[in-house]
Amino acid sequence: MEAKKAQQVASPKSDETAAKTSASVVDFVGNVKAELKKISWTSPEELRVYTKIVIATTFFLGLGIYFIDLLIQGTLSALGALFALIG
Repeated sequence: MEAKKAQQVASPKSDETAAKTSASVVDFVGNVKAELKKISWTSPEELRVYTKIVIATTFFLGLGIYFIDLLIQGTLSALGALFALIG
């Protein structure tokens, strides 16, 4: 036979805990708002400039990688043709 578990009745302590939890959540949200006001946000113009810099840098690095790849391919093709003539 199985023993029955005793049911717990809600006590006033659980209501106090819920109130404390609710108050702590409200305090937390208030603190988050206060911290967000302290942040020095980037201006829209600065953000546009930085975005353009990132895009240009990415483009030129990609172009550089492309040309280095072409150089490596050309070198390997030339070596392959040279070995084909020799061998």
